[in-house]
Amino acid sequence: MTRMVNCVHLGREAEGLERPTYPGVLGTRIYEHVSKEAWGKWLRQQTMLINEYRLSPINAKDRKFLEEEMEKFFFGEGASTIDNFKPV
Repeated sequence: MTRMVNCVHLGREAEGLERPTYPGVLGTRIYEHVSKEAWGKWLRQQTMLINEYRLSPINAKDRKFLEEEMEKFFFGEGASTIDNFKPV
């Protein structure tokens, strides 16, 4: 049976994630309040950030930045934008 959540990002009920996708308290909040569709949008945003800022998930400082961006994307003021970014 599909798990439904009231997605904070989409502002409506949608299919929830099958399992937690991120550790800790933030991961629990995401699992409880973010839909599969919104998680997919975050993955595209995260990829853009990694590529444009040349981030490395191995680097603790870069991981911290991505976590802060994830928090903003889902529960804060929204996604950060990159000036002159044009998706391919």
